[in-house]
Amino acid sequence: MGAVTGDLPPSAGAVVVGGGVMGAAALYYLGELGCERPVLVERDTLGSGSTGRCAGGVRTMFSDELNVRIGLESIRRLEVFSDELGQELDLRLSGYLFLLADETDADRFEGDLPLQAELGIGSRMLSPEETRTIVPGLEVDDLCAAVFNPRAGTVTPDLVVQGYARAAADRGARVVQSCAATRIVVDDGRVTAVETERGTIVTDRVVLAAGVWSRELARTAGFDLPLERMQRWMFFTDGVPQLPAELPLTIDFSTGFYFHREGDGLAMGGREQTLEEFAPVAAARLPLLEDVGIRSSWWGYYEVSPDHNALIGSESGVHYATGFSGHGFQQGPVVGEHLARLALDLEPTFDLTCFDTARFAAGRRQVENNFV
Repeated sequence: MGAVTGDLPPSAGAVVVGGGVMGAAALYYLGELGCERPVLVERDTLGSGSTGRCAGGVRTMFSDELNVRIGLESIRRLEVFSDELGQELDLRLSGYLFLLADETDADRFEGDLPLQAELGIGSRMLSPEETRTIVPGLEVDDLCAAVFNPRAGTVTPDLVVQGYARAAADRGARVVQSCAATRIVVDDGRVTAVETERGTIVTDRVVLAAGVWSRELARTAGFDLPLERMQRWMFFTDGVPQLPAELPLTIDFSTGFYFHREGDGLAMGGREQTLEEFAPVAAARLPLLEDVGIRSSWWGYYEVSPDHNALIGSESGVHYATGFSGHGFQQGPVVGEHLARLALDLEPTFDLTCFDTARFAAGRRQVENNFV
């Protein structure tokens, strides 16, 4: 097995900055596509940033057709992950259930169904009462509709990250943890090195997948990534035997409250920053939560772009992906390969040029409406 952690090499065929799912997948695909001596540097430990603090959802119910297609392909790759990379996953395709209290939202989600059907996804609208057959005990009196998306679910993010990193290391890649990148060096319009807290790596290819830290590193390379960081909290409950063992990831679209099974309890979150603020919102939608204890909690960052869609592109030999606004983990398998192909000047699997930050200067946005 290659080096999962170790000394910083003096040079590399490519340097990946960031040890979340995007960076780990990019490292793996760099090796698969023929890059010699790729290196990943991570400021803390693998999966310690946004990837390790996300809900682990993978879905296909997006308003942007390209996001639907990326989601489908990412799920397909997760389904064959153990065969191709040797890492068992706990992928649970129990679906996504969106609860809709606004007629405009309901009309828009219903308008997405023909595309879902065209791509082979059997999403369907539900009446408020029908949602109770899937999630008993929901408060539905204020809902006008719901939509169930079966080609979706959850997976443990750390298993995906570790799978990519180990497979990459087996092919000769190196992962250096506790090694923050401090500067991307660009001379005459091209990358020449990456400076870190532990030394400098000479390279002419950089994959920038550092989440909320991507903006400050991009600035050292002479360009800007228009993203902001947003804190999101998750809470983990005691056992909830009143609910079925198999639950879809359920989202109250108006409030942002969501939950899914986590062992015998629930993992849940929303837009609120404290349990005191969050609890009334959660209990209003799922009243049984009033009598359920909280085992633990954590918080992580969303990196949010102006149109709630990805920032993916290249600048001076820096190939970046960030700004996913909450749907980055689930796009990691596809976007990681895309970044590797950009770095190696290979034909991409998907045309993602519409996600380049140049869209903002051109006065164009690539809006994703299904931002949770």
